[in-house]
Amino acid sequence: MIQVKDLVKRYGKLVAIDHLDLTIRENEVYGLLGPNGSGKTTLINCVLALLKFDKGQILIDGKEMSPTAYDIKRKIGVVPQEVAYFDELTVKENIDYFCGLYVSDPEERKRLVDEAIEFTGLQDFTKFRPQKLSGGLKRRLNIACGVVHKPSILFLDEPTVAVDPQSRNHILQGVRSLSRQGVTVIYTTHYMEEAEAICDRVGIIDKGQLLAEGTTDELKSMINSGDTIRVELVPTDNGNLNEIRHMEGVVDFEIEHDTLSVRTKPGVYILDNLIRFLHDHDIRYQTVYSEKPTLNTVFLEITGRELRD
Repeated sequence: MIQVKDLVKRYGKLVAIDHLDLTIRENEVYGLLGPNGSGKTTLINCVLALLKFDKGQILIDGKEMSPTAYDIKRKIGVVPQEVAYFDELTVKENIDYFCGLYVSDPEERKRLVDEAIEFTGLQDFTKFRPQKLSGGLKRRLNIACGVVHKPSILFLDEPTVAVDPQSRNHILQGVRSLSRQGVTVIYTTHYMEEAEAICDRVGIIDKGQLLAEGTTDELKSMINSGDTIRVELVPTDNGNLNEIRHMEGVVDFEIEHDTLSVRTKPGVYILDNLIRFLHDHDIRYQTVYSEKPTLNTVFLEITGRELRD
């Protein structure tokens, strides 16, 4: 559906996109992850033909994208991170306005507006002006304005930032529903649990390069870390813990706020040995639990910095 070939975008001496290749398949939810300044927004703006780039090619549905490719742009919906609507218009009037940019027939526009309102759960707020809405409802309005014309490709840029749990759940359910309806979704987020829950594939970008790509399971298999064992220690002098670093199968460990975290190699089981070590060294603890690698673990190992920078 979307092909990016050898894309380069520079701002003076700064290389924002560095010979990047990317393919997004039809009908998939593709998660685009990376810290602030990694090149995500620049990449999206290039794909949408909002930015000129120095080198490369962008194809959408087999056709070259350009600022005047209006036939392609009609198929695209964009939900920006910063909410975009008119304060002077009601919820329904806002949605109708954005629909009118694509659809001229009044009857069809009315049907599409009603469907977008129902899809985003805004039926009880159609006569409200945006300033009367909660943050979560404003996000829903933003989404309604982006999907009302039934795009086949949808860009969602961190749509759940600073929203309440109910609205976040509604938004995520909506993304799943759009995918089932055949919409190709490009989803950027800093919430790893969201990407794991709804994305078919994930691409990790940093310094303008696509560092890794695949399903969440495929990405986790690329790294050298297995499970993380966390031990809640009874506050005491834990000077002997440095010996854990030399245990077979241990990649790294740290102690923070009386919690010992031990990262292991993939496929290596060390829990019994770790418990035995704690007993032998008379180190008291309260609870022990194990966690599978997360996307944040993947990103930290691949790039060397936290995903939420």
